[in-house]
Amino acid sequence: MFSKNLKYYRLKNAMSKKELAEQVNVSSMAISNYENGKRKPDMELLKRMANVLGVRVSDFLAVRNNKLLFCHGEFRKNFALSVAQQEYVRESVEEYLNRFMTIVEILGGDVLPDAPVTNVLQLSCDSERDAELLRKHLNLAIDGPIDNLTEILENKGILVYICEINNDRFSGMNGLVNGRPYIVVNRNMSPERNRSTIAHELSHLMFKWPDNMADGKIEEIATAISGAFLFPKSDAIRELGIRRTIISIISKDILLVAQEYGISMYLLAKRAQLLGIISAGSAKEFYIAASSAGWRKNEPVRVEKEKPTLFEQLVYRAINENDISMQRGAELLKIRYDEIVSHCCFSGI
Repeated sequence: MFSKNLKYYRLKNAMSKKELAEQVNVSSMAISNYENGKRKPDMELLKRMANVLGVRVSDFLAVRNNKLLFCHGEFRKNFALSVAQQEYVRESVEEYLNRFMTIVEILGGDVLPDAPVTNVLQLSCDSERDAELLRKHLNLAIDGPIDNLTEILENKGILVYICEINNDRFSGMNGLVNGRPYIVVNRNMSPERNRSTIAHELSHLMFKWPDNMADGKIEEIATAISGAFLFPKSDAIRELGIRRTIISIISKDILLVAQEYGISMYLLAKRAQLLGIISAGSAKEFYIAASSAGWRKNEPVRVEKEKPTLFEQLVYRAINENDISMQRGAELLKIRYDEIVSHCCFSGI
């Protein structure tokens, strides 16, 4: 669908309608009409727009699945995203999931497992209990580290998209595509923060939130649940001890625990404080030391970055089973044709 593709690539390039219009020598109203589907440009204008936006004309003409119904979650107020950036995230999600669901349709819907039912868990207002409930809902062990959370969710039918956006205030979002849950995280965040964001968005997706609960309270509870989800109380006490006098940014045992559970030291210290393992004073000393070390914005990364692989796997499966051509596979994955060739098997070789 040309209109959706044009809007997506314009927003991806962080261009306003006016800026694009000026560069291709048309009016802003013309761009609006193109994006609304009211008019279609001629081939000469298509080429000019493609050149300005750094894409191919064929990218504008990529087919969209009009059977996909998106229900995007709300952006949290502390993200401070502009309207254009919010639009970009939504359009980016739709563009990616359109390609994803295309290969699912080609291979048959049964390639995706049934996802857990959303918005069904009842809040107990006890974050430890709620985190355990969330783990059980996802058929995970009630304690212990969760390795490669992204891969686990994909195997449970929850789609994960890594969004490229130049705004460190945006961490993530959730929503539904044809009733199937998806989670979006910011590519530019640390692996630890991505994992916390995924757990946070899972809380939004799976719990039934009261209509009269204030947004700030919802965020507070979801944050508490996500921390307990990634670092359960029983694990925290076993790993850190019932009481500690200090948690230092250079303590080797603490660093190893944070690495094992895939969490930041900030989250570990917060959990230790909430569980009474360290005092508020000790926690404050940690935050001051961590801030002085520059960790507030750039805490050292200690775990491997997780990334979704299911889409790529399905595309290569379709190619090797001759369900799609290698050229089509390259288009779906948005990579070079020769890269596809280097990863595909051929009979007779």
